[in-house]
Amino acid sequence: MSDDSAFRFRPKARILRLLGDELIGNQRLAIFELVKNAYDADAEEVVVTLAQLGTPSASITVRDDGDGMDEATIRDVWFVPGADHRGRQRREGRRTQRFSRLPLGEKGLGRFAVHKLGERIRLVTRAIGDPVERQVEIDWDKILGDGYLEDLQLQVGKREPVTFPGDSHGTEVVIEGLRQDEWTRGDLRRLYRQVTSICSPFAAEREFSVELKLPGREIDLEGLPTVGDILDKALWHYTFSLDEQGQFTWTYAFINRLVGVDLANRTVNGMLQPLQLDDQADEAAEEAMPRKQRRGKGRNRVVVDTDFLKGIGPLEGEFFVFDRDKEVLTRMSEPDLMTRYLNENGGIRVYRDAIRVYNYGERGDDWLGLDLRRVNQPTIRVSRNVVLAAINLSLEHSTDLVEKTNREGFVENDAYRRLRRIVLASLAALEAERQDDKDRLRQLLGKKEGIERFDASPPIEALRKEAKRIQVDEALEPFINRIEAEFDALKDTLVHAGFSGMGLAVVFHEIDRGVRELLAAFKSGGERSALERKAIDLSQLLDGFSTLLRRSGRKSMRASELIRQARDISVARFRYHQVTLHCPILENASQDFEAVMARELMVGALTNLIDNALYWLRVRWPDVSAGEPSARKIHIGTSLDLEGGPAIIVADNGPGFRDLPELLTKPFFTRRPDGMGLGLYYVKLAMELSGGTLQFPSAADVGLSDEYDGAIIALVFNNTKGGG
Repeated sequence: MSDDSAFRFRPKARILRLLGDELIGNQRLAIFELVKNAYDADAEEVVVTLAQLGTPSASITVRDDGDGMDEATIRDVWFVPGADHRGRQRREGRRTQRFSRLPLGEKGLGRFAVHKLGERIRLVTRAIGDPVERQVEIDWDKILGDGYLEDLQLQVGKREPVTFPGDSHGTEVVIEGLRQDEWTRGDLRRLYRQVTSICSPFAAEREFSVELKLPGREIDLEGLPTVGDILDKALWHYTFSLDEQGQFTWTYAFINRLVGVDLANRTVNGMLQPLQLDDQADEAAEEAMPRKQRRGKGRNRVVVDTDFLKGIGPLEGEFFVFDRDKEVLTRMSEPDLMTRYLNENGGIRVYRDAIRVYNYGERGDDWLGLDLRRVNQPTIRVSRNVVLAAINLSLEHSTDLVEKTNREGFVENDAYRRLRRIVLASLAALEAERQDDKDRLRQLLGKKEGIERFDASPPIEALRKEAKRIQVDEALEPFINRIEAEFDALKDTLVHAGFSGMGLAVVFHEIDRGVRELLAAFKSGGERSALERKAIDLSQLLDGFSTLLRRSGRKSMRASELIRQARDISVARFRYHQVTLHCPILENASQDFEAVMARELMVGALTNLIDNALYWLRVRWPDVSAGEPSARKIHIGTSLDLEGGPAIIVADNGPGFRDLPELLTKPFFTRRPDGMGLGLYYVKLAMELSGGTLQFPSAADVGLSDEYDGAIIALVFNNTKGGG
């Protein structure tokens, strides 16, 4: 005989109030949720009214002209917490009749937002074709008590249509006994911004509109600018589209709105091609891992494809970008209006089937980390307070993007992380083109370049943290301290010597790259001696910069020695990315030469070129099957055929360059989503400091075969042995 007993869950009736209280973050979100319910009901218009605020008779009314509910829907859906009515409708792809919508709701909890707002709720609804309208009243003070949910009964009344007379239909929810006693001017203005932002402000036509009424408090909304007032002040407009295959196209426009500035408008249309992704910062660490241990869909991909978009689907974006530079603002109308609006509303919002996913783009939300990524790249990166933007998703295709139960964004799963990478990658074209126009604008305004703020503390602290985690901090702390001290000393030297911000930017670029390599070595479990060697190399690089500032530190070195050192540094990466490397000079198949150069800088320059080649090869050849001949090829050799002197040649069969050489070597210009725009500028600077030049020859110029049809770069040394 068993002693086991069986019991049923018996929730208290108060759980309904708790659902509203605990699941919905604030009063504005609760109203937002009721408006979304109206959208799901196929409404065209919603009116939100806050009446008699500050009095015992205060109320909130949300009225729509949607499908309404009949008695069966009230009984089987509205009265059933967690009813899967909308979620099932979405999964089955059943769209609404009037506007062909898929429902936003999926958990059956949104209707409990009413309980966040007040103690007394009156629901009046009339379904299409129903001869009567139905009414439900809930007074929590009267019905809650200490009873159980199963014992709670509510009456559904029916009457001749009064609220929805004639052929009208829809639902009206009236909430009284408000939980929020006082609605300040700021509360109402924030509510207005939130309610009016439920639909994309950039959409030309809308099939869903929301109106906010504040009888007796209209003055609180006076002076609020519309988004149209602000968009007319944007200097840059950028749109993009990403299809289901990962093919990316974009349009960029610079619109000169500045008084007294003679600068032509400019429009660029990007050709259809795969969207390039950032090269994940910890990718190098994964090179040492077995492939089965690597996590995340497409983590090491650098282009978007169908698999990467699974559960996200196609998407579009529209950006209006502003300039808050003082010299620019003085040449614009109503600059204070623009800056105040951007302070409150700047950011990138997300819309799904044209309805906003809260709270992306709110003042306290930086879901893409725009402000952080701009800290050390202030010249090129956009921040939240200079952009008004919308990302548009398809509800039908974005099934893996699941909204949190508290209605504050998506669950931060793998699909969400991929979405972030996609949106950040889409900014690369905007930021590259915008940089060109910003430079033209600065030249006209006579603005001089200043010293940028580059802080090496975050990456160096990351090194310390990782060293402590793998318990090598005591051994490596002296090396890390030396790197930090030499960077600070070099920064002071640059500033006091009158060097431009570019010099410091280049140093920081190499610090950042070196730290990434060290972190990768830490995470892959490298030997302590190897870690120390990498730390010493980074320290010597900084020392190399210092000696060059004193015009010393240049020594004679053979090209083969330099190529061998750069190859050895990257040999594991060639193997991991399945790149066929051709170095004829290391096989005595081409002529060697000797030149005077700054060794540490030249090793860094050659490594920069290899880094670039590895990235762009993966853009052109994203899929390489194990065990098969790789399509990815890099050539590192020498040539004596160029004017100016012997050269080291780095060539690949990637997509090649699409920009002019003067733009490629321009500081902060990049088409890589994660690029600083300093790699080729650094190479150019290193060559100049070594008495040489950076050139971009053709394959025929340096005797290469047609298989190297991508980027070809020549490091030309004018100062060979015996020179100055």
